[in-house]
Amino acid sequence: MIPRYSVPEIERIFSDQARFETWLEVELAAAEAMAELGMIPAEVVEVCRAKTSETPPDPERIREIERTTRHDVIAFLEHLAEIIGPEARWLHLGLTSSDVLDTALALQLSRSHKVVAAALEELLTTLAARAVEHRDTLCVGRSHGIHAEPTTFGLKLLSLHAHLQRDRGRLEAAAAGLRVGQLSGAVGVYTNLEPRVEERACELLGLAPAPVSTQILQRDRHAAYLQALALLGAGLERLAVEIRHLQRTEVAEVREPFTAGQKGSSAMPHKRNPIVTERLTGMARLLRTNALAALENVALWHERDISHSSVERIIIPDSLHLAIYMLRKATFVVGGLVVDAARMRANLELSRGLLASSALLVELIRAGAERKRAYELVQRHALAAWEGEVDFRSAVEGDGEIAGLLDAATIEKSFDPRPRYLDETFKRAGLE
Repeated sequence: MIPRYSVPEIERIFSDQARFETWLEVELAAAEAMAELGMIPAEVVEVCRAKTSETPPDPERIREIERTTRHDVIAFLEHLAEIIGPEARWLHLGLTSSDVLDTALALQLSRSHKVVAAALEELLTTLAARAVEHRDTLCVGRSHGIHAEPTTFGLKLLSLHAHLQRDRGRLEAAAAGLRVGQLSGAVGVYTNLEPRVEERACELLGLAPAPVSTQILQRDRHAAYLQALALLGAGLERLAVEIRHLQRTEVAEVREPFTAGQKGSSAMPHKRNPIVTERLTGMARLLRTNALAALENVALWHERDISHSSVERIIIPDSLHLAIYMLRKATFVVGGLVVDAARMRANLELSRGLLASSALLVELIRAGAERKRAYELVQRHALAAWEGEVDFRSAVEGDGEIAGLLDAATIEKSFDPRPRYLDETFKRAGLE
């Protein structure tokens, strides 16, 4: 059963057909390198290319052979011999299975990363546009879930945009570490090969040769990429959790898109639930689990074992499917997010001016009050306002001690909810 979060581009890259064709790319690159270096007849490569172009590898036939060989690469090579004929004996010369598997996986991951990067770029573009749109949409900032200081919804989105930019940097760095191949033979000692074959074949494939390999490419490279995907998932979860909290009935500042004909509950027709962002939260947990499995793959026995192989066949394509699906769903949510600016303003005013307490404290200290006394003055009126006994601003303006320190203009400025350096923050982030 194909999961609902399946991504067609990744399905194609990791399909059996594409996998065997990628293995063939590696075999042909190795053969071409050997031909250029005079190690095998030059015409062999052309024959192999022509015949496999006319008759690509057949996954069904390879599986049929594998039922006997119990070895996928040997089954693949026997099938190539069926397609090509005698010239196929020059393929896989001096190679070991992992040379083909790991170098082909590098190509698959490189191609997959382009899909991840494009989806992330689309989300960043959408986030940037919504951040600018709501740069001046005032709302309350919360710490511990409690009203803290005024902010804007645009600043919330700007922070998420900056977070995902960091995710982009981590992914690019990890992807660069995966663009390596190896053709070093059994246990990586070039017994029947030369390093220059590896260098040229990798060049033909658009990869760098691994400086040192054993019989495999070391799995810290793959773990780093899945860690970067897990961190991306955590960033998307951060966005999702923010939206989920803001969509609660008691807050009601934003809502996920709710499409025509959509239903929220089989029992309660009024429900509009944050189902997409809840899904993103759950999927982030899967990405973290897969990243942990990738870490377990790093320490293998001696020059190689294959305990990592069965794990990677699941966690690598699965993590790519998840990450791209999550990015596209996050783009859908952010792009169609319903923002209730009036409700944000109403929630901001629930505390009846208390959010100015920090600015008043600073202004009193600047005006000469001792910090302890300034804190006491502000807190006294704030606590009374919390209890509903007084209006905070009226109490502040009617306090003779405060009035002796602060003029009306300074008090007015303290109660201005717009973040003072809002424009500068957006400019520093590259969004104006």
